[in-house]
Parts: sequence; structure tokens; C-alpha cells
Amino acid sequence: MQSTYEHTYRKSEFFTQLPEAARADLESLLIPSAHPAHSVLFAETQPAAGIFVVLEGEVRLSINSSDGRRLSFRIARAGQVLGLSATLSGKAYEMTAETLYPARVAHLTAQTFLHFLARYPQVYQTVAQEMVRTYTAACEQLRTVGLSASAPQRLARLLLGWSETERISETGARCRLAMTHEEIGEFIGASRETVTRTLSAFKHRRLVAMHGATLTIPNPDALATYANCQG
Repeated sequence: MQSTYEHTYRKSEFFTQLPEAARADLESLLIPSAHPAHSVLFAETQPAAGIFVVLEGEVRLSINSSDGRRLSFRIARAGQVLGLSATLSGKAYEMTAETLYPARVAHLTAQTFLHFLARYPQVYQTVAQEMVRTYTAACEQLRTVGLSASAPQRLARLLLGWSETERISETGARCRLAMTHEEIGEFIGASRETVTRTLSAFKHRRLVAMHGATLTIPNPDALATYANCQG
């Protein structure tokens, strides 16, 4: 594993919780593969072919209906492990994983990963914690989509959640937002037009600002308060 990845994937909760020997062994198994934007790593209902470790970039996890509609659940970032429950159960993947931007991802076959776990039984606890984080994130997303009263509330919660992963600077919280308004809408169950209209309202009230592909939230508390008032 190349040292250039140390400052990304190694900082994730999964890797920091691994025993040193297990982490070194796992890293020796990770062979990075470059994936262009919008590359499908695995699709729901597809038989599990092992796990995928995000090394660099961002991967969208979503579920799709038979008529082509999509609900996006979350964005996986460096150090997160995808496909754990399907690999351990031997069943099909529950979601579709697709790169949002060019990314580097390592794939471990089910056999390789299960042999790794057999060598380090204590890692099962770390794996369980990673699966709980995935489940919790999915529940939170369902709560946002299903229980938030308005589009401004849902969009604000989404942007605030994304900005939590970015460093808060003197100009506020930031998040990368190089997605189309239609793709953003898939995270909150809203149309492209609704996202466009709501973002415009946020900008007009100086609750958010766009600088290229970076969205800045000058005052996260103000955005949260405004969104709750619109509920």
C-alpha cells in the first residue's frame, strides 16, 4: 500500500479501531484500482463478490425502483468499507455503490476477507461497529426523507450533515457539491426544480454560498434555524 493514502483512509473509524497487526495484514491485501466518475462498484440484487474499501474519492450508496427512480442513502468516503453485510451473509448486495467522482477503491473477494477474519477473530467487533454505522446512517437518511416536513428542512439537514465531515474554517462549514440538482434531489426525495428553487432561497438569504464545486455554510446554526421554521 502506497504511503500517499495514509492521510485519507487510515483516519477512518474502521482503520483506527483495527489492531496494529490486523491493519498491517489488511493493508497488504489492498490493491488500489482507479475508477472513473459514475462507475458502479456493485449493484443491488447482485450476488456478493466481496467487500470494497474506499481509499480515495466518494461513493454514493443508493436503492433503485423498477421504474428507474433512485433514493440515495449516503456518501461513503475514504476508509469506509462497503458490502460487509452481504459478504458475511453470502446474500446479494442490498444497495448500489457508484463513484461520484474519480476514485481509488480496493476490492477483496469474499474468500480473501473471510480468511482474514479467521486469522483475526477480534476484528469481528470492528466489522460489527462498521455495519452499525452504516445502519445508523441509513436510518438517519430515512428519517430526513420521511419525517422532515418540507424541502428546505430536508435539504438543510442534508447539507449540514455533509459539512460535518469537512473542516470548519473562519468562513464557516464547507462541503463538496459537484452533483447536479437532480442528483441532490435523490438524497431528499425532491425534484430537480425543488432543489434549484430551495438552493436559490438559501443563497438569497446568505445561508449558503457556492464557490465552484464548494458550498460554504457561513452560519450552520442560522441554516438549521431557517430550515426548521419552514417545517
